[in-house]
Amino acid sequence: MPVNRQILFASRPKGWVTEDNFRLVESPAPSPAERQVLVRNHWLSLDPYMRGRMDEAGSYAKGAELGQVMVGGTVGEVIESKSPRFGPGDMVVGALGWQEYGVSDAGALVKIDTSIAPASCYLGILGMPGVTAWVGLLDIAQPKEGETVVVSAASGAVGSVVGQLAKIRGCRAVGIAGGAPKCAYVTGELGFDACIDYKAGSLYADLRAAAPRGIDVCFENVGGEIFDTVLQLMNPFSRITVCGLVSQYNLTEPYAVKNLRSVLVNRVRMQGFIVSDRLDLWPRAKAELAGWLKAGRLRYRECVAQGLEAAPTAFIGMLRGWNFGKQLVKLI
Repeated sequence: MPVNRQILFASRPKGWVTEDNFRLVESPAPSPAERQVLVRNHWLSLDPYMRGRMDEAGSYAKGAELGQVMVGGTVGEVIESKSPRFGPGDMVVGALGWQEYGVSDAGALVKIDTSIAPASCYLGILGMPGVTAWVGLLDIAQPKEGETVVVSAASGAVGSVVGQLAKIRGCRAVGIAGGAPKCAYVTGELGFDACIDYKAGSLYADLRAAAPRGIDVCFENVGGEIFDTVLQLMNPFSRITVCGLVSQYNLTEPYAVKNLRSVLVNRVRMQGFIVSDRLDLWPRAKAELAGWLKAGRLRYRECVAQGLEAAPTAFIGMLRGWNFGKQLVKLI
């Protein structure tokens, strides 16, 4: 049997995640039982939601368990199948975690078509992040032509798609990102109308200049001071989609929002969402995203770490905003 390298969740972080919270081990690759499939993972997805799974506090999904393989989405090749649904050589997306080989029930895997896009895209623009952008913007916020849409973490896996979908819908797309290179990518390659560098020290003034008619839709990925600033510019009857609060995930004391009054005064509709709640929308979302990608109306960028052992460092870097685009780990 081949050797299976795994990264286990070794200890719960107190504040910021460290590499000591993980442990690399080796064991024989598992064998599939009836109706199961053995997969050799090629790509591992790193996403902000994983930080919440590391805490003891209850959340919308089951947390990561100490001593077990760290949770995460994967794309890989079927090596052995005991299910009629898959055969050796099939490429599949699943949630096999931070390991090189994994066994899964066949029903928990989805076959992908790498003639449409590279396999890695099914963990990014054609996977959970892309669908998250589609559901959060088009189903929940429902932007109208001519409205101004502001999205934080605009160069990331979700935010980059949100702004491009806003442009497809005929909106003004304004991004918020950290650093001039990211902002140049957002306005240049992705086609946003403007991008605010929150590190420049003049967030409110810059955002007001980029959204002179106020903000109709906020797609929130970051929280904290950035979200507090956006609240000051929300229009009457505007909408806020709360997708993530990545600036808060490693804090021991949460940020106290100062401008919540804006929600009342402007009759703002604010809704948090978890994309897995809307599995009924995934087929339509994925089909539309694939069509726009094929037509050249969607672009993406990947930040790739090499090898399983690089996953903890890459994960910490993603939480700190060091990645540029969708963060992946290439396993083979």
